[in-house]
Amino acid sequence: QVQLVESGGGLVQAGGSLRLSCAASGRTFSTHAMGWFRQAPGKEREFVAAINWSGGTRYADSVKGRFTISRDNAKNTVFLQMNSLKPEDTAVYYCAADPLRYRLAVSGTSYTHWGQGTQVTVSS
Repeated sequence: QVQLVESGGGLVQAGGSLRLSCAASGRTFSTHAMGWFRQAPGKEREFVAAINWSGGTRYADSVKGRFTISRDNAKNTVFLQMNSLKPEDTAVYYCAADPLRYRLAVSGTSYTHWGQGTQVTVSS
């Protein structure tokens, strides 16, 4: 069982940066691939980034070059560094765990555990 808790959200001006963290409980963190998703008001949840157990990564085109996903298996934590933020990045951001450690899934249905979300608001 993996429990996930996100932190690091907040209000930032366009062009600014935020770093999200997702702390995982349980001994199986290192064997899971991890992902970040987001959901803006009135929109469907969308894939942002994923990282597998060996550090391979995948990004949505909308964040490529601006966001960086990383993980620290010793600390059971996954990070999302967000730079050059835009108003359209405003959303609730969720981290999620995928039990297939090699996978870099873009579909939310591949992830079996989810955090409660953290709000990111980018002002223009």
